[in-house]
Amino acid sequence: MTTAASAERATAFLALHTGVGFVLPNAWDAGSARVLEQIGFAAIATTSAGIAWSCGVPDGGTLDRDTMLEHVGRIVAAVSVPVTADLEAGFGDTADEVGQAVARTVQLGAVGANLEDAVDGVLLGIEEAVERVAAARAAAPAGTFVLNARTDTYFAGTIGDVFAETVKRAVRYLDAGADCIFVPGVVEEDTIRQLTAAIPGPLNVVAGLANTIDATTLFSLGVKRVSLGGSLARASLSALDRAARELFDSGTLGFLDGAVSYADLQRRFGS
Repeated sequence: MTTAASAERATAFLALHTGVGFVLPNAWDAGSARVLEQIGFAAIATTSAGIAWSCGVPDGGTLDRDTMLEHVGRIVAAVSVPVTADLEAGFGDTADEVGQAVARTVQLGAVGANLEDAVDGVLLGIEEAVERVAAARAAAPAGTFVLNARTDTYFAGTIGDVFAETVKRAVRYLDAGADCIFVPGVVEEDTIRQLTAAIPGPLNVVAGLANTIDATTLFSLGVKRVSLGGSLARASLSALDRAARELFDSGTLGFLDGAVSYADLQRRFGS
């Protein structure tokens, strides 16, 4: 991808965060990314969970940086819409290593990334987390790469005033250069509304995990970006599980009812 093309995609992706809100689906391989693009989504995210499962291993830091980025690169190369990468906690013990991971992601042609502030389920200290966001920003200047800083405060379970800690971290991450704040694990409409009012930047909420609020409602609460995490990958693997169980238990082929035809998929992937 040329520098000009990458810059154009980054600009388009950043602009989505200033509108009424958009749904950002998560792909786990080149094929799923192409299907999502053909449906009409304006941008695509990767999912660390989906990529890990496609490799036959669990999510949560199981895959090393190079393996994860290899899969990200295939997804970027398969589509013409902007792609943002799930970099988990940045694949490094230090801020410099996080910056290196972001720099590699830029080289692949991705125009954004998520960066978590927890490792193995434990929140990083706020100063260390801020330093890592700043290193990511330094590796990908503002306007060229959309940095989505994720805080796992609602997953940590060890914080007194979770709301206050979330807002404090969000403000610090935005000051360090983040373009958007990602708060997974928040499921109550009133809390989401209060977060959008208190955080001085676009809010990303994940739907389909513990949160089953539909995208339209989330937009009405002030959310700008609704992602799905591993939900689409889970749905696909669930369909495979049901089909395999039917085939194993009865030998019947009812699971093919409504399936996309071979010829149709050939046409769609051949274009």
